[in-house]
Amino acid sequence: MNLKKSLALVLVCVPASLALAHFTFPLDVIWGTIEYQQRTLAAGDISVERLTMAYLERIQLVDMEGPALNSVLVISPDALDQARAVDAASSDGLALKGAVLLVKDNIDMAGLATTAGSLALANNVVQSDAPVLARLRDAGAVFLGKTNLSEWANFRSTRSISGWSSVAGQTVNPHVLNRSPCGSSAGSGAAVAAGLASAALGTETDGSVTCPAAVNGIVGFKPTVGLVSRTGIVPISVSQDTAGPMTRSVQDAALLMSVMAGRDDADPATQAIPADFDFDFSAQLSSEALAGKRLGVIAGYTHGHPDMERLLANARQVLELAGATLVDVEMPGDDYGEDEYRVLLVEFKAGLNAYLAAHAREGQAASLSELIDFNTEHAGVVMPLFGQEIFIRAQAESGLDDPEYLAARARSLRLAGAEGIDALMAEHKLDGLIAPTWDPSWIIDPVNGDSGNGGPGGAPAVAGYPHLTVPMGMIRGLPVGLSFIGGRFQDASILGMGYAFEIRTHAASRPVFLPEVPFR
Repeated sequence: MNLKKSLALVLVCVPASLALAHFTFPLDVIWGTIEYQQRTLAAGDISVERLTMAYLERIQLVDMEGPALNSVLVISPDALDQARAVDAASSDGLALKGAVLLVKDNIDMAGLATTAGSLALANNVVQSDAPVLARLRDAGAVFLGKTNLSEWANFRSTRSISGWSSVAGQTVNPHVLNRSPCGSSAGSGAAVAAGLASAALGTETDGSVTCPAAVNGIVGFKPTVGLVSRTGIVPISVSQDTAGPMTRSVQDAALLMSVMAGRDDADPATQAIPADFDFDFSAQLSSEALAGKRLGVIAGYTHGHPDMERLLANARQVLELAGATLVDVEMPGDDYGEDEYRVLLVEFKAGLNAYLAAHAREGQAASLSELIDFNTEHAGVVMPLFGQEIFIRAQAESGLDDPEYLAARARSLRLAGAEGIDALMAEHKLDGLIAPTWDPSWIIDPVNGDSGNGGPGGAPAVAGYPHLTVPMGMIRGLPVGLSFIGGRFQDASILGMGYAFEIRTHAASRPVFLPEVPFR
């Protein structure tokens, strides 16, 4: 395989004619929420085509040039054609008209390669959208292109670096350029924070939506596993994987979820959605959603950082003034850790082999074993910073019928769910749990890899429960988020409480260093 030729098929730049086409465009619309953009569109002040052009030019001048965030991996060559088609269509039934989105590059998008950040999949051009993208496209969303991610969603090496892939290199945090964007949805988080799209899609197995959202200063929502189809997404774990929206407001996350959520015959997990489930998350938002609620404040996640403690104290005051009762609690121990890792290894091997079989391409690795061989053969460009020990361990695992795997999954689910979040909420009669989502971003370190103390996302990830992060404030120019965690299919309630908190804080902020691109 000619790697340079393969890479050229992946990296599609903004057309030169567009890069030179400066025009006047209101910056408040570029930085606005989808809801604001839709109101501006309805007033006739903008068109979807002009909004798409503005984002494409901003990607060119901010992401590829200028600060060079390196968050966008590939531009859809038909992005403007999509926008013109949406402009020409009736607004009836188009809930997302005016939403210009970026998508993490482990989700199939028709006409583009799905690489998972790996050169091994550089030619993995797919012919149809993943169902979650098909839903969004049918609702009027325009897809600008794909975002960079931690290669293989941070599941190749125990020393991987968030936001680095062999396809596109290192994505950086738009708030402080030598800081990590976290991963694995690094490009999606950085791009939304930098005003490069209306919103983006990420995926999470354990922290990959919520961490990058928190450290980039945006909203990120990991829904209940099974609420959103995983078909057409490069898998890690059938037990824990889910796509989720990454947005500038909770209202936008709810709007996207109202379209993304739904059953998919090809994904059995979606069949567990209750028959009477209300998919209109937007209609369930309320400024009074915190009134009368009992929230457990999970101890230990400020890690003794005085600024984190200050911001959490401020958040507690906001929540109490909004009518919530706060109860200090401790999360049961994370004794599920080893079991979770075993589950991920087994499910990764089985799921990835199935994905590769369904995406067979001439010359492309057809199994995890062949991917390991590819990485070994091309180690200089694929593994210059870290290895593939997770791949090797996963390859040595047995199948989904292994009794030890089945026991590990049952134990981890019980400890994180029934005896973890469920028991804690029942004991204290809670409607949800809160805690700081993650530490402030750390310095990108290609020698030692990622650092940081982590947050409360492990238990909801293993249990498959909803987890929302909302901007809580800034620490010396670096954003931190506040997590809202609930029980299975309590997604609307969690979004509602996050919304009621957000509208009272307005904690989100733009990266201060980013130049305002002059559309003249």
